[in-house]
Amino acid sequence: MGDSPQLNIGGTVHRTPEERRAEGKAARRATPRTSHAGFTPAADRPDPISLLEEQARTRVPELVPIRHGRMASSAFAFYRGAALVMAADLVKTPVSGLETQLCGDAHLANFGLFASPERNLVFDINDFDETHPGPWEWDVKRLAASLAIAGRERNFTDRQRRKIVLSVAANYRQQMAAASTMPTMSIWYQHLNMAEAMAELGPAMDDRMRRRTEKQLAKARLQDSALALTKLTTEVDGKLVFRSDPPLLVPAGELFAEDEAQTLHERMHVILRSYRKTLQSDRRALLEKFRFEALARKVVGVGSVGTRAWVLLLMGRDSGDPLLLQAKEAEASVLERFTKKSNLANHGQRVVAGQHLMQAVSDIFLGWDQIEGVDGVPRDYYVRQLRDWKGSFDVEGSIPQGMAIYGSVCGWTLARAHARAGDPIAISAYLGNSTTFDQAIADFAEAYADQNERDYDAMLAAIRTGRIAAQEGV
Repeated sequence: MGDSPQLNIGGTVHRTPEERRAEGKAARRATPRTSHAGFTPAADRPDPISLLEEQARTRVPELVPIRHGRMASSAFAFYRGAALVMAADLVKTPVSGLETQLCGDAHLANFGLFASPERNLVFDINDFDETHPGPWEWDVKRLAASLAIAGRERNFTDRQRRKIVLSVAANYRQQMAAASTMPTMSIWYQHLNMAEAMAELGPAMDDRMRRRTEKQLAKARLQDSALALTKLTTEVDGKLVFRSDPPLLVPAGELFAEDEAQTLHERMHVILRSYRKTLQSDRRALLEKFRFEALARKVVGVGSVGTRAWVLLLMGRDSGDPLLLQAKEAEASVLERFTKKSNLANHGQRVVAGQHLMQAVSDIFLGWDQIEGVDGVPRDYYVRQLRDWKGSFDVEGSIPQGMAIYGSVCGWTLARAHARAGDPIAISAYLGNSTTFDQAIADFAEAYADQNERDYDAMLAAIRTGRIAAQEGV
């Protein structure tokens, strides 16, 4: 072979670790780590309310006021729904030029607990609606700012908030450094098992925090299809049907005329067969053991409200053997207009591909499809289980020590995800061993929290003047 390039299976050129480290150090010289500090809005910064109005155009009209109402409940809730607003800001900030697969919306509430296929409770990123390739710094900055904003909600001091954000950046940097020395397969298999994590993190918690955390873990294990079934369904004439709780949960029979609802119900069998083809062969066989029973529209999340989300009830051997699936509309990532167009034609597939790439373990029923609505418009969807041991961090009841520990775990998790998809050697070389990048990110987080408050105030003003409609308390 002589001196010919060494190609991997995908056809890209292999580089030595030394060459990859050199790339990271060159990127540091071109974009100093200190350049990430602070945030100054661009002179041509888009109006954040106009961006929200733009997103509303493709959403279910009667649900858009619910989205605005949920975002208006607090500055942190606004931030959760403002991924597009921040993406428009991040594109104007310095980047190292090193890219990976991004979550695209890596705020603290998009990390959480769920069950692995082996029935272990794991912690990972759990929302990939906006996943897309891009600069790794964007995810780090969105996560860091979310903790600064949440800390303000809890009236933490400036010093407490900075300590929390520094723990995020430090754990990201340290985990990336560890990944840079790991064998490739070790990076791929790495995950955060909560039983093991509690053994390691427990000594850092006081008795109250440990009891509360253990209670949250136990609660997460109860969040399964059987519990969801009791909350979402009722029995009518001996048959389970979805409850009617408009606008949050509406059975298909109430949304459409009788003939349209019947047609949709019949088409679901065809749709499920099409979605089934996107699963692994063993999971296709498993899905075949369930029969489709009912369909309802369900309002989910904060930023996602208004996108079309459906819950599907399937039954196995009997009425005590449920499987609840969620089919959620997938539009283009908010990052796409600021980077490059997705190389996948179906945005449901984009979500699934990004999730598989970044998550250590994923839902066995994670798949995608394109579905034509009763209005004749084809839309992309991804499908997953509705609940499978789901748990999340309690922002409202958190204390500084708890948020610092949680933030450090999120930082570790984000670095692990980025290392799977990107180049941990180059990124680690860029970050270096000092706290220079950590300090810069802490400065950025506070500056962007200021900007978020200004945007939140602008939204409240837009609601007061009637520019946008908001339905509160839903």
